[in-house]
Amino acid sequence: MNGYRCLVVVGAQWGDEGKGKIVDMLADEADVVARYQGGANAGHTVHVGDEEFILHQIPSGILHPGKRCLLGNGVVLDLEKFFAELDGLIARGIDAEARVGVSGRAHLLLEYHKRLDLANEQARGAGKIGTTGKGIGPAYEDKIARRGIRVADLRRPERARILLREATMRANERLLAAGAEPLDPERLVDETLARSERLIPLITDVGREVTHALGRGERVLLEGAQGSLLDVDHGTYPFVTSSNTTAGGAATGTGIGPTAIDAVLGVVKAYTTRVGSGPLPSEIPGELGERLRDLGGEYGATTGRPRRCGWFDAVVVRYAARVNGLTGLALTKLDVLDSFDEIRIATAYRVGDDELEEFPDDLALLEEAVPVYETLPGWKTSTAGARSIDELPAAARDYIRRVEELTGVPAWYVGVGTEREQIIRVGGA
Repeated sequence: MNGYRCLVVVGAQWGDEGKGKIVDMLADEADVVARYQGGANAGHTVHVGDEEFILHQIPSGILHPGKRCLLGNGVVLDLEKFFAELDGLIARGIDAEARVGVSGRAHLLLEYHKRLDLANEQARGAGKIGTTGKGIGPAYEDKIARRGIRVADLRRPERARILLREATMRANERLLAAGAEPLDPERLVDETLARSERLIPLITDVGREVTHALGRGERVLLEGAQGSLLDVDHGTYPFVTSSNTTAGGAATGTGIGPTAIDAVLGVVKAYTTRVGSGPLPSEIPGELGERLRDLGGEYGATTGRPRRCGWFDAVVVRYAARVNGLTGLALTKLDVLDSFDEIRIATAYRVGDDELEEFPDDLALLEEAVPVYETLPGWKTSTAGARSIDELPAAARDYIRRVEELTGVPAWYVGVGTEREQIIRVGGA
């Protein structure tokens, strides 16, 4: 992290950019790693030697001994998945439980949220958003409607019992109306309160911890989930997640002031992917798109769903740079492009007679957009063994420079494989 004391790592496309690997690398230099939004729909895949770890809610910094890992108030906490993930890490020899803290202001994601998510998505028919069915949307819906249940509520079992029972009965009305199976309120109450006994010792004030850590001169890493184009305000609405994935969400999702943040690192693939429905202007149809998917292993870490693949979209990343205030880029999966004769970059969109260089807010306009491409020569050689920017082929270096020029953001890191040592430090953090 060099001179940066509070660094945000954010996805600058539609998610799945490789944030987990970048956070894992940076966590070695950090003292505190905090997750600021999202739920168990995120899947950060990290390779350590021959081992693969898929983390859903716990920050990637947990793989480094001695790092304090926090889940902020912006997270929706799935208790069942959280403890399963924690136990999985402990079984693999990681002292996870002693180093994890959970904000008392975080909201609970419960079984009825998952049932409602599936029922809602089914009811949309052809207009499906493509959610993971993990209950994220309904959990945030309850939060915004001021009927959610927070982690801190579990400290008072009798009050929690009333809140949980009422919430389940309310959800059952909606499930029955949708033709879905209702839940037994007493079973849900008992299971949640049983898990709360283990959770309560982990409750902390995340904002206070982060502020005090910075006051002591420690370094803090703030980790987001999904990507900027899935932000509920700034993404391709309604094909978005239900929280603020952009860097502004890092302050509100952890309980610190925005002036505490002094750098924002945007993680981007050397191409573009997205899961589920919604526009993807630079999507590559047919065999070439399938080839890119297979070379990149583009299947969801959480769901296994195949990702849609396209060329690097500079319009998207320029927009992400603006809404996040990006100070640097981490360009991942450059090695996936090693075998291509030519590589394209979308530099603008054409809609009718107009050429757009800015990402539009009109979904209908975006769905009509045809990318304006610039074609660069491929390098046709493996980059996996490169450990410095000078060891990359000249054409690969030219590609990186062109990405920097078109996005207006310098590359700080370049990824050429799945291992920790396959991240090339170019400059910056």
